[in-house]
Amino acid sequence: MTMNITPEEFRFMIEDITSDLIQMLIEREGYNLPQAVEAVYTSDTYAAYIRPETALYYQSSGYIYEYLLREIRTGKLQ
Repeated sequence: MTMNITPEEFRFMIEDITSDLIQMLIEREGYNLPQAVEAVYTSDTYAAYIRPETALYYQSSGYIYEYLLREIRTGKLQ
């Protein structure tokens, strides 16, 4: 694990970010729960922030959300 966190802390951070992203899609973009869950878990953004070497999980949920929105709108992670 990078940045001196335990595997448990890493899992917690990922779960927290994922939950936030799903909630943001529902509240800000009008997604329903199944749509939001699918959008997050099938995204390249998700694949990026769950990889410890990217250290993306250390960013705020809002920051990662911007990546997710760009990916949803353009079809690719930017």
